[in-house]
Amino acid sequence: MILISLLSLENKVSKICQITKKGVMSGNNVSHAKNRTRRKFEPNLHNHRLWSEVQKKWITLKLSSKGLRIIDKFGLDKAIEKYNIK
Repeated sequence: MILISLLSLENKVSKICQITKKGVMSGNNVSHAKNRTRRKFEPNLHNHRLWSEVQKKWITLKLSSKGLRIIDKFGLDKAIEKYNIK
């Protein structure tokens, strides 16, 4: 029982963008007859391996599309500093 709950908690934590902190949201599917059933809205996440000029190493981040655009705008090192990533 404990193992199952830990696995489900681990699954929720992993679906978070490391820059924007966007995560899984919940809501309803609404049919034409307005029947409502619960569902999850998951963020559009991608694993990316990016080069850091300051640290002189590759950094792997789990990013949403918005997070990628932030890195394009500010640069990787400034985005890491601004959003307090390890």
